[in-house]
Amino acid sequence: MKKPVRIALVLGMGLALAPISVHAQAPEAQPAAVPAIPVDQQATKEQMTKLFEAMKIKEQMASVMKMMPGIMQQQVAQQMQQMKKDHPEMATMTDEQQKQQAKVMSKFMERVMTVYGSDDMLNEMAAVYQRHLTSADVDGIIAFYNSPAGQHMVTMAPAIMQEFMPTMMKHMQERMKPVIDDMTKEMAEIAKSQADAKPAATPVAK
Repeated sequence: MKKPVRIALVLGMGLALAPISVHAQAPEAQPAAVPAIPVDQQATKEQMTKLFEAMKIKEQMASVMKMMPGIMQQQVAQQMQQMKKDHPEMATMTDEQQKQQAKVMSKFMERVMTVYGSDDMLNEMAAVYQRHLTSADVDGIIAFYNSPAGQHMVTMAPAIMQEFMPTMMKHMQERMKPVIDDMTKEMAEIAKSQADAKPAATPVAK
């Protein structure tokens, strides 16, 4: 695959993973936050465990992570097909090769999803929650999530996410296409100008 296509695919994958990676960013990577709650007013680890259990965060996270490899494989395949149509001169692989590459990408995407486990995420997420929610806040939130309305919201969350993710990916792909098209055209022009600038090879004297 030519370099412009590789870079475009990497860009697309990075954008597609943005909704997941935002939960995994370190606190220092986030915008300036409000002052942290004093330690003596923070919720305990036990409270955070109860809160996350009531919110079913681990289950929701697992559901989203499970969907991502399939979504990524579909997006990569669609993007490669579209780029092949728009830029025939850049299409160097057969359909079968593209399918094989999509499978490889899917396999490695599954590996990527496991390098930062959900337990690690939850522990770090809990520490951030503790810095911004008091013990009383957490008790109130737990009470809500244990209420009928709160449990209904938790129950519906996977269905909401499952419905939202394809819509988000579709719009992202549509809005990303002109950007990638412009980028690949400029990169193809650079590659062509460099090729044109190379001096012709001097014939070897016999």
